[in-house]
Parts: sequence; C-alpha cells; structure tokens
Amino acid sequence: MIASARLPTVSGQPAIQVRGLVKAYGSLRAVDGIDLEVQRGQCVALLGPNGAGKTTTTEILEGYRQRDAGDVTVLGVDPGRADRRWRTRIGIVLQQVGDLAELTVRESLAHFAGYYPDPRPVDEVLDRVGLTAKADARGRTLSGGQRRRLDVGLGIIGRPELLFLDEPTTGFDPEARREFWSLIASLRAEGATILLTTHYLEEAEALADMVGVINRGRLVAFDPPHALGGRHTGTTRVAWTEDGAPRSVETETPTALVAELAARMGGEVPNLTVTRPTLEDMYLDLVDDGPGQAQP
Repeated sequence: MIASARLPTVSGQPAIQVRGLVKAYGSLRAVDGIDLEVQRGQCVALLGPNGAGKTTTTEILEGYRQRDAGDVTVLGVDPGRADRRWRTRIGIVLQQVGDLAELTVRESLAHFAGYYPDPRPVDEVLDRVGLTAKADARGRTLSGGQRRRLDVGLGIIGRPELLFLDEPTTGFDPEARREFWSLIASLRAEGATILLTTHYLEEAEALADMVGVINRGRLVAFDPPHALGGRHTGTTRVAWTEDGAPRSVETETPTALVAELAARMGGEVPNLTVTRPTLEDMYLDLVDDGPGQAQP
C-alpha cells in the first residue's frame, strides 16, 4: 500500500504540497506519483536507498528540475515558475557545492549574504556552524567535515523560511553531528520548516516530526519515527530467565506480559529484556524489493 503523506494540521498554509508528482527518464519513472504535504515549522526526513527518487523529488521542490506531471506548491508558489524573491525565502544545502577554494570562510559567507534582503550576520553564522576559528581559512584548506559546515552556513545565511538539507552531515564525526542536530533544533525553534534527506536513521529519529520512506520512486510510508511502518504496534520480544532456563515470547502486549511475570515471580523478573522493532528494522522491511513495491 502506498502512503499518502499528510501531516497533522498546523496554522497557515502548508509549506509544501505535492499531488501526483511524476518524473520519468524514458521508460524509467524516477518519481512515480508521490503525494506529500509538509506543514510550516515541521521537520520531515526522507529516507530511501540510493536511486530511490529522494534527490529528484527534492530538486523538483527546489525548482532545479522540471516535473513531468503532478501539482506542486512550495511556500505557495509553483517552484517550476518561481522568481528570485521566492528563492530568497528558501535555503539549500546540496550534496555537492561548487568550489570556493580561494575564498576564505568569512568571504564566502559574506558573498552569499549579499543575495538576501535580510541575511544573518556573518559572525553569527560562523558561530552556529562551528567555524569561528576557521573564519580566515581558505576553502581549499578545510577538511571534509569543515567544508560541510560551510555548506550548512551558506544554506542558513539568508534566514530561510524553508531549508532543504541533502545529506547534510556526510563527513561529520559523531560530535559534529550532534552539534548539527542542536543547530537544526534552534532553527526549528525560530519557525523554519526543514526537509531533510539522510542515510543516518538515528538522525531522522532525532530530528524529524515525520519520516517518509521513498523506494523505487514511490512514497511507501509516512509516519512519526516511533510509528514508522507500524513500529509502535509491531510484535515485541520479551525475554527472561525462569527456573534457571532462558525464556522468550513474541507478543503484541508486552506490558501485560511483564506485569504477569512480575506478579508470578514476586516483583523481580531475572534477566528481563524488552526489545521493540527499531527504526532500522522497519526501514529495511519497507525498502525490501518485494511484491508490494513500485516497479520502474
């Protein structure tokens, strides 16, 4: 069953509305009838294997790629016919950005700030992306993770209402990734809407209000992280030790089972573990190329 993505209603017009989106290359439908709705102030993560259609979908929403069919509005405008004013309202962090090798970090940010009517102060952006100490370093001297931080800084310099992040933490070490998550949380607190593509499931779980899984050009699930693919109602494994022997049961009512065990054993259940399906478990089920998936 293909999911139709509709978030809980928040005040105002949705930031993104997509109905029946199609993009084909010859006989291959890279995007095959996606419906998506993202409300303002939400963070939505798109997951999917390489070639699933995530980047194509995002590029259509950004106005960089034309669609073949479907209705799309982003901040109330068709991105295929958007003007320069609309572009000042969005921020984009692409997987790869053109070379800024000879400019310093500060010069790069100042240059891009000139494209926006009300940019953030350069020093503020340097601080928020953790590059203050590298402000005067040239782009060619930055490490991969530092360059990615600069990419994020260029994406937020214009105070975007809507921020597109395409694999933003590639090359980040765990500490830098956590700092980035804090930055996203602060941008959301300011009212920004965020559409994120990522291969890091823990990133989607930490940041997103809703997670969409795209596989073979179709949106096959769209749920809060805790409920993706029926995760919250899936079978849970309860394991314990009784009479010196390990026991385990797969159950849909783990709380009731644990209560029963505790009552039977006088309150403490030896070696008790309760294992629910993980986000990774649900994701792998959804992208499995079984009978229910879309065909190119």
